[in-house]
Amino acid sequence: MIAVGKCLVSDDVRDEFFCCDLNSCKGCCCVEGDMGAPIEECEISLLEDNIDKIKPFMTKEGVEVVDTVGVFTPGIGDEFVTSLIDNRDCSFLYYGDDGIAKCAIETAYNQGDIDFNKPISCHLYPIRLSSFGDVVAVNYDRWSICKDAVCLGKKQGIKVYEFLKEPLIRKFGAEWYDQLVKECTGK
Repeated sequence: MIAVGKCLVSDDVRDEFFCCDLNSCKGCCCVEGDMGAPIEECEISLLEDNIDKIKPFMTKEGVEVVDTVGVFTPGIGDEFVTSLIDNRDCSFLYYGDDGIAKCAIETAYNQGDIDFNKPISCHLYPIRLSSFGDVVAVNYDRWSICKDAVCLGKKQGIKVYEFLKEPLIRKFGAEWYDQLVKECTGK
C-alpha cells in the first residue's frame, strides 16, 4: 500500500497497466453490472440542477426513467447509484454512430452546456474508492470486460495512476497527485 495524505493506495494502482479501449469494449461498463454507477450525495443535486441540459443527449428511454424515478436510486447501504433502464443500461447512456456507449452527462460537459463532468466514480474507473472513517482506500478494480484496456495499457506503457491523472486530480487535488507520482516513481 502507498500512503498519500489520508489515502491508502493499492500497489496495483502503481503497478498495473490500463488504457480504455472503447473501440474494443464499446463502453460496456455503462451497461454491465448489477446496479447503476455510484454517485456521491453532492452529485445528486448537480445532476438534478442540470438535468434539462443533459436530457437532449439522453435516449427517450433514459429520459422516461429519470422523469419517473429520478437521477438516482438507492444502492447498497447508504450508497446512491444512477438509475437504470430495464435494470441494465445507465439512464444517462446513449450510443454514438460508432456503436460506442457514451455518457450524456459527459457530452453536455464537453460541449460546455454544464460545468459538472460525469460522476467521479465513472471518471475514476477502474479505481474504486472505499471510506473507513477518515481514511480512503484507493483500489484498482479488475473486471473481465476491461481486458482490452489492460492490453492497450501494456502496449502503450500507461499505468493505472497515469491513465487516471485527470480524475485523480479532480477528486484529490494536484498536490495529492504529485505526491502519488513521487511515491510511484521514487522521483
